[in-house]
Amino acid sequence: MATTERDYYELLGLERGASEGEIKKAFRRLARELHPDVSKEPDAQDRFRAVAQAYEVLSNPETRQLYDRYGHAGLRRGGYTPTDFDLGSLGDIFSAFFGDDLFGRGGGRGAARGADVGAVVEIELADAYAGVTRGIEVESAATCERCEGDGAEPGTTRASCPMCGGSGRLQQVSRSVFGEFIRTQACTTCAGAGSVVERPCSECGGAGRSLTTRRLEVEIPPGIHDGQQIRLRGEGHAGAPGGVAGDVYVEVRIAPDERFERDGNHINSTVDLTIVQAALGAKVTVPTLDGDVELEFDSGTQPGEVRVLRGKGMPVLQRFGHGDQRVLVNVTVPRRLTDEQRRLLEQFEQHSDEDTYRRDEGFFEKLRSAFS
Repeated sequence: MATTERDYYELLGLERGASEGEIKKAFRRLARELHPDVSKEPDAQDRFRAVAQAYEVLSNPETRQLYDRYGHAGLRRGGYTPTDFDLGSLGDIFSAFFGDDLFGRGGGRGAARGADVGAVVEIELADAYAGVTRGIEVESAATCERCEGDGAEPGTTRASCPMCGGSGRLQQVSRSVFGEFIRTQACTTCAGAGSVVERPCSECGGAGRSLTTRRLEVEIPPGIHDGQQIRLRGEGHAGAPGGVAGDVYVEVRIAPDERFERDGNHINSTVDLTIVQAALGAKVTVPTLDGDVELEFDSGTQPGEVRVLRGKGMPVLQRFGHGDQRVLVNVTVPRRLTDEQRRLLEQFEQHSDEDTYRRDEGFFEKLRSAFS
């Protein structure tokens, strides 16, 4: 059976003897679950329309009686045509059906919330390690100071909208043999405000808001990751009179650091040892985000070895502790030798045997040990 032909009582989860209050309650519950703004199911829109159609029929005594006696065929023969309404907000839809908003309260639209604003700030990896405060400039619509957001020139008042009579809504009534069906929408003249400006404010031209550039301080916490956003509540575009302002979303970009590579909360870096330092051992200064540290390398240090500096990585965002820093050993081989250096190396090679290069532990074993 097609969706439009499904039993209306079944769609609402009701028995055939359900009361008017039960029908209304069932539709409210399903509308909240299935409205496309709420549900992520792919068929939510079709299911929502089917439930709305079921309520439209069963909430009217005449169409319900006809449906109970003859089913869908009886409705078609009687000339019933489902209302073709758009899927606005739940508040709009509930107002169209019940004359109230989403939560069952009377009245018209609430004041519109201001739009959000996006911004980007770039910091260094060291800033992400320590945390930093940065200033950003954002352009947003602010409430006009001259008219305080009213839109009317000071000393004058707004007039009731002649189109909607001050209600902020327009109703479209369609009639059929089953009764009247009412569709409600925001007034196109006053945009739902219920009033219009006769003498616009000379500062904002009646908009009640004007664009302004403001400087905001953004506190960037230690451990933040590249691409994460920080929300500044109420710092976006001003809302309509009585409405809250939008937010500013600041995307944090972390510039590359040639000394370090970030891996989650860990930091990877390299240290260069000459073949002499690797063979004889050495103390080498290694940079970390917390300052330079001295590492001591034993004689016979091999290329590819990894030293782990516990707690020298990035702070864990909004938690305790730090990641680690992994230092990869790179042994540099001389590219240009003098005759004397070549002679000494050849002499060294003549005095070397298998034991000189004997492995105590394989490369992958050392790597596993370093990361364990």
